[in-house]
Formats: sequence, C-alpha cells, structure tokens
Amino acid sequence: MATPSKWALFMDRSARIAKDSVMRAVRMNGLNPAMGPTTLFTFRSQADMAQYVVGSDKDIGGNSSAHLDIGSDGRGRFWGEMRTDVKPHMEGKIRGGYAGFRNKMRPSLFGNVTDDASLHQYLALRVRAGGDPRTRNGYFVNIQTDGPVQSDLWQHRLYLRKDGEWEDVLIPFSSFILTNSGEAVSSDMTMMREQIRSIGISLLGGKANVQGPFELGIDSIGLTNDKADSEKD
Repeated sequence: MATPSKWALFMDRSARIAKDSVMRAVRMNGLNPAMGPTTLFTFRSQADMAQYVVGSDKDIGGNSSAHLDIGSDGRGRFWGEMRTDVKPHMEGKIRGGYAGFRNKMRPSLFGNVTDDASLHQYLALRVRAGGDPRTRNGYFVNIQTDGPVQSDLWQHRLYLRKDGEWEDVLIPFSSFILTNSGEAVSSDMTMMREQIRSIGISLLGGKANVQGPFELGIDSIGLTNDKADSEKD
C-alpha cells in the first residue's frame, strides 16, 4: 500500500480542522453530537509509524535505547534497553533512564491539528506488556495540550494488569497530573481537553529505579465514555 504524500497529509489535516470547527460550532448551539468511542491513533502500518517521533536519554548522553516498529503480529512495538547510567563525560550533568514516543506535530493550512477530547471521559489505550517484568511499573502516558506553557505535560502512570496479553487500559482525563520537566506542578489549571497537541508514552527508568530490556505492544490510542471497554478482553 502506497504511503500518502506529505501534501495529501497536509490537505487531509486542513480538512480535519475545518470539520472540527464545524463540530465546535454545533456544540455551541446546544446540539449534542455523537459521543461514541473514537480512535485517534493506530500502530498497524508503516504509514502509521511515520506519525511518531521516538527518543531516549541516548540523545543527550545517556545509554538507553528506544525503537518503535511493527511486530510480528502486525501491531506496534515500543522496545529497547532501559539504562540509568550515562556516558562518563556526562556523569553529574544529566540523569539517565528515559525512553519515549509521541505523535509528531501535524501542520495544516489552519495551524497544527489538535484533538478534541472534551466530550469523552477516558483516554483508551490498547497495549500489551512485555520485556523485563521490572520495567512494567515505569510507564507513563503523556498529553501535551495547546496551552500557554508548551513545556507542560499532563501525565498519568500506565498500569498494566496482564502479562503478555492485549488489554484495554482506560485513564480518566480528570486523573492526569500537570507536570513540567518531570516534576508535578501545583496548579488549579484543568486540562485543555478540546485542544490536545500530542499523546505519547514514556518509560521512566530513572524515576522507577529500574533497568533492563523493555517492550510494550501498542495497537491504538483513542477516546471513550464507556468504562466497560476495559472489560472486553
């Protein structure tokens, strides 16, 4: 299957923004659009994989590695080696133990595309735990909104209940905590859910004090109001 051209993706994003603007106008007029489950991102093809950016502490002098690709089952696989040590010349200057990915910014004719989650209560992730069991308690979900401080991240731990099996994890948007540079921010701010710029997952080995090979299967990220969606495995 051919990968869409950059121009085609650009025009598709522009049309999406126009559609979202219409939906916002509909809500302002007191009408109630559909509030069923919505898929935001999938991890099932090379075209899907091109939507994400991957990084680790290796980019700044650490020793962790991170990869995002398609596994043998045709679904996404976030994997690598979590290391909390750093290169000798960076000791005392940086902290090791980080790997993560998020969707890329999505420019269009009307600015960057954002996702509207204001009509949904839960972020829904279909994932599968793998790798060294010690690393499984170190995953976090990160949301960046189109808020005034671009370095702010809304964060929540990703709790994995099953070993090697696909599961649906629902996280209430109301449970996310505002952070900046890895530290919780004391604020009365609420998440700007109508303008989500990026969603990602990180493994914070330094924070959880864990090392070893990690692997997280990732099939999709979406929105839902139905808590029962997490009980359908």
